[in-house]
Amino acid sequence: MIKQICLSWSDGREEGAIQVEVVCSARRTLGLEVKADGSVLARVPRRMPDQAVKEFVEERREWIVEKWFLMQDRRRAEEERGPRDYEGDPALERWYREQARKRIAWRTAYFARRMGVTYGRISIRAAKTRWGSCSAEGNLNFHWKLILMPPEILDYVVVHELAHRKEMNHSDRFWAEVERVLPDYRQRRAWLKEHGREA
Repeated sequence: MIKQICLSWSDGREEGAIQVEVVCSARRTLGLEVKADGSVLARVPRRMPDQAVKEFVEERREWIVEKWFLMQDRRRAEEERGPRDYEGDPALERWYREQARKRIAWRTAYFARRMGVTYGRISIRAAKTRWGSCSAEGNLNFHWKLILMPPEILDYVVVHELAHRKEMNHSDRFWAEVERVLPDYRQRRAWLKEHGREA
């Protein structure tokens, strides 16, 4: 099974190559991921022919290159921005976490009443990849850095997780519930995807 595919690119002035790592698993579909560190993964089903994998990656060359450059730009912007005020200041981070706990508890209670759902324990954490999660038992986890974002973004994550109390999936019914409460959720979701790493 092929392990890596090299994608060449050119912007008219410079040329380069992007290494796409092929990850095989028991999945049934093909997927692509351009990670924040610039690495690119093609997730494919086991026993998929090498040629089919190459064609899949090649067909999405433009998307991969565009996303790869976007991640490069984000990394450069982060380096130029310098450290956040809470980095190296545990007391300030603790204060932010406490503010997050208070605001998230308040907004969760507010939206749960509006949505007609219940929930269990609320935990404030520092997850690596998620802004929030909802367990089957109704316990909610939220990232403390939501307090650093605009209030409407924090509200979006709260509503998203509470909607899982009705639909434990991301089906059309799930998104319809989110939209019922936040008609502009798509804009909020796009903002979080674009700017979440800046917190």
